[in-house]
Amino acid sequence: MLYPLCFVPRLKERIWGGRKLADLYGRKIEGSAPIGESWEISDRPGDESEIANGPLAGRSLRWVMEHHGRELFGRELPAAFRFPWLAKILDAREDLSLQVHPPAEIAPQMRGEPKTEIWYIAAAEPGACLYVGLRQGATREEFERRIADGTVAECFHRVAVKVGDVMFLPSGRVHALGGGIVLFEIQQNSDTTYRVFDWNRVGLDGRPRELHIAQSLASIDFSDIEPSLAPDRFTPLTVGVEIRALAEHPAFKIVLHRYQAGAHLTFAPGKLRLVASVDGTFRLSAAGREVDLSAGGFGLIPAAVECVCSTTVGGQLIVVEESSAA
Repeated sequence: MLYPLCFVPRLKERIWGGRKLADLYGRKIEGSAPIGESWEISDRPGDESEIANGPLAGRSLRWVMEHHGRELFGRELPAAFRFPWLAKILDAREDLSLQVHPPAEIAPQMRGEPKTEIWYIAAAEPGACLYVGLRQGATREEFERRIADGTVAECFHRVAVKVGDVMFLPSGRVHALGGGIVLFEIQQNSDTTYRVFDWNRVGLDGRPRELHIAQSLASIDFSDIEPSLAPDRFTPLTVGVEIRALAEHPAFKIVLHRYQAGAHLTFAPGKLRLVASVDGTFRLSAAGREVDLSAGGFGLIPAAVECVCSTTVGGQLIVVEESSAA
């Protein structure tokens, strides 16, 4: 019988990263390298997450799918099945590159993978912003001209953000994360990114990072004008728990749960759930085992178990499920 699983984070050095993942979430950062990403739950080749708790500690997520796929997902898995999501925390000390991920209908011809994602803003310095979609009046012709003269950022729609804001980023939506932001990212299991512009900086190797102009122009939705943040509306679910819908897409359904102190909620068996503690401390109890998730903690609740999620202090929990829109 499976039980609630948590995993060993995998830290990623990035030229635009910082040190806040240690300060906010206790990630152990060796040396002085800039750390931009903590991969919390991953099934990428060479980056398979390792279980950190219980009798399966040391086993990989890939091993669990191969040996206990039905218990994990509630159904038999095909031989070539990949875990559907990649969960991360990002620390952007500087602006990321202006970029896009290819839509599903054209990704195969470019030997890439579609990547739809959401960003939940966990920390933001004053004046922090996202670059998302195109500003009103921007055209493809202007966009291409400004790529050539190094001013393409002027075509982007900029959105000021604060803690709790959420942006949905479907494949094809051109975007960049601005500096001074820490966020939770839930995305399709993909690592295909096409860079439009990288602020004329060099990478960790001292050389300019590769741009992908042709692929980007083929991928960008030029009709995507000034997209908005997700609505900030909560509705009651049960005593002491209310919910806010963040995104529903064929890749996932994502809901934010807000708990009052002392509240609890029972997750019925039947579907896999990925959970992440935004703030507060949560206890997952199932199959005779317990695991605590403090702020920045991620876990999986297998489909085979009924799980009680409780908190003594209150807080917010991101819950990810497979979508009925799939």
